[in-house]
Amino acid sequence: MIRVTLFTRANCSLCDRAGEDLQALQAQVPHELVVVDIDQDPDLKRAFDERVPVVQAGPYTLDAPFDRRKLQATLSAAHDRHQQKQDDERYQERLQRGQQLSRADRFTYWISNHYLAVICLMLAIYVGLPFLAPVLMKAGYPGLARPIYSAYGAVCHQLGFRSWFLYGDQVVYPREDAHVEGLETFGEATGLDEDDILAARDYIGDEEVGYKVAYCQRDTSIYGSILLFALLFGLTGRRLKSIPWYLWIGIGILPMALDGGSQLLSQIPGFPFWAYRESTPLMRAITGALFGFTTGWFGIPMVEEAMADARLLVASKMARLKRQAG
Repeated sequence: MIRVTLFTRANCSLCDRAGEDLQALQAQVPHELVVVDIDQDPDLKRAFDERVPVVQAGPYTLDAPFDRRKLQATLSAAHDRHQQKQDDERYQERLQRGQQLSRADRFTYWISNHYLAVICLMLAIYVGLPFLAPVLMKAGYPGLARPIYSAYGAVCHQLGFRSWFLYGDQVVYPREDAHVEGLETFGEATGLDEDDILAARDYIGDEEVGYKVAYCQRDTSIYGSILLFALLFGLTGRRLKSIPWYLWIGIGILPMALDGGSQLLSQIPGFPFWAYRESTPLMRAITGALFGFTTGWFGIPMVEEAMADARLLVASKMARLKRQAG
């Protein structure tokens, strides 16, 4: 016998009629009927608020409006499929799993409700640790700071003239080629050759210059902006929709690609097609922020859609099992 779930609510004439039609169809298509009030569960109410009555029979879902003939066709299709799969062991296992709430179901329901907090926590740690490194250096704990620099060095160039500094006379020490007026250059502040990339990468700082944040200016803006969007997304009730892909490319990817790409290509020895340039800290921060924020706006709402589907699936199962037990 197939299991049929009717999602309904009080004071709904269409719901009452759907219930009556299902009862009337018992003789033609025998089924186990479970009636679930969506107003008793916020996830079900959010999903089915304007759709009730909704009937689920096996893999088939029928939204209002529908008549008895359409309802009978849906139940018959579910019944025929059920009969055809009687000898299918995997199908029988799925039916058995559908009658109990597993640990996987509980974890899926938990993570689908709390994924955004998990993302924000992970981003906060990832964004915060690079700033902890110079704090530890200033506090006199280089043994704790250096592992952070080493870990982030695997994913970031950490060039001193493209990084932020804490506790020094300036927050940035750009290359002379960046032509940033009013700031001491990296070479002037450190005495290092600005063309010595390895020296600029290894340089952490000192009491006068300050101590380098463990990843570069652009990465700081990228991940900080993703975190900012994630927090705003949560504050708005996770209702924001993804921006179109062309806005993500045009506003997020293209400016950063032009700024970083032109800088990289122009500094390749013998490359004759692009005038030599060194980007500024402000430009890196802006393009990184645009990329990070639009990436969050493009991707996180998509994650929410997937998580909402998972929440609905488990919430429906929980509500059905609760009604059956009751």
